[in-house]
Amino acid sequence: MIKLFREGYTSLTGIVGPLLFLKGVRQPGFAELVSIETPSGVRTGQILQVEDDLCVVQVFDGTMGMDTGKSTVWLERDIVRVPAGDALIGQILDGRGRRIDGKTIGYIEKLLPTSGMPINPVWRQSPSCYIETGISTIDMMNTLVKGQKLPIFSGAGLPANQLAAQIVSQSRVPGSDTDFLVIFAAMGITQREADFFIDTFRSTGAIDSGIFFLNLASDSAAERLLTPRMALSVAEYFAFEKNYDVLVVMTDMLYYSEALREISAAREEVPGRRGYPGYTYSDLATLYERAGCIRGARGSITQIPIITMPDDDMTHPVVDLSGYITEGQVVLDRSIHDRGLYPPINVLPSLSRLMNKGIGKRKTFEFHRLMADQLYASYARAQELERLRLIVGDDGLTDTEKLYLAFGREFEARFVNQGSVFRTLDTTLNEAWECLKELPNTELYRIPPCFIAEKLGSGREYS
Repeated sequence: MIKLFREGYTSLTGIVGPLLFLKGVRQPGFAELVSIETPSGVRTGQILQVEDDLCVVQVFDGTMGMDTGKSTVWLERDIVRVPAGDALIGQILDGRGRRIDGKTIGYIEKLLPTSGMPINPVWRQSPSCYIETGISTIDMMNTLVKGQKLPIFSGAGLPANQLAAQIVSQSRVPGSDTDFLVIFAAMGITQREADFFIDTFRSTGAIDSGIFFLNLASDSAAERLLTPRMALSVAEYFAFEKNYDVLVVMTDMLYYSEALREISAAREEVPGRRGYPGYTYSDLATLYERAGCIRGARGSITQIPIITMPDDDMTHPVVDLSGYITEGQVVLDRSIHDRGLYPPINVLPSLSRLMNKGIGKRKTFEFHRLMADQLYASYARAQELERLRLIVGDDGLTDTEKLYLAFGREFEARFVNQGSVFRTLDTTLNEAWECLKELPNTELYRIPPCFIAEKLGSGREYS
């Protein structure tokens, strides 16, 4: 783009948090990119709000050390853009799309606006193919489907980062001839967590087939709001222009929302639930709704946002609103983690609303839905009986009820507790059958008898 002119302004009226207030601006544009010259160097920002000739500018580099009398704001007459091209694959970038080692990225094919491509709802296509994560509790019971947005709800201290790294390293689309790409966006993480992700991706080889955006806790709140938008703009480029199936993993959306709350407070906006701005729902939707499949395009965008639940509270505004926008959730459970099981996924509150679209005959296996329902029903019954046993004792239970308790223990120890290994769907199915051997055939009422007889044999009855 050819810039015909640049305008500089020194009329700063105040600095609040990551925001600058600038008056007397001629024809400012919403979301316009600005450069700020200070005695310590040049910083960049974006116009966040326009009221007549007064502008609110959010500074990506933070405002620490800035002086209103010694700073000049230059309007760039452009918007914030992210570089896109094949040279990005294998790169580790900061929260603004720059290589963390300071080197240039290489050949860039396009500069894309971070606001993304508006998708016509009429052209959206229903998902119909599953993504294999290698994690049994997800692939069998909460299947991830191409084009879906399936969040992971985690409590503080639970291994969400480890699970995120495992999903990034293992995920694939079985039997597809479409290229697969993982884009990872981390927001508000510590340097120690960043080192963990980088070391894990390098050791597993995922670094060579993904794109990684890392926004640290020491970076500004304004940059934290920019990071997921950059990642999703790159995802749209590879999905809808390069025909990749793209999986975007974003962690942690709680830190993103806290940055949103910080900037809202600096703007003195009326707070909503727990201090979050009233537009939190619509702001999160601008991110989540960028997932999907488009009719006529071979590529797709699938999202796994990871959200920490403060005090393990699923009614927290960020968790609650994310649940409304997305299509299910995978819930990490503290009691399962405390028993030393990994991944500590509690399948009972977990849900994949689009699961049925990606499973079944010629997709996974014919009785996938029935097997998942049987595991759900049997494990839920085992959990009920575990609570009953605390009241009536073992002597108050029937033989069949004791078998359900044995199934529950086997299910957790064998099926849930798979560790960091990758399991194919066939291996997951075999593990499910091994757990169901604890129960008599008559209790496997959700699976057709022909499949039971083929795998377990007939005549397995107990008194």
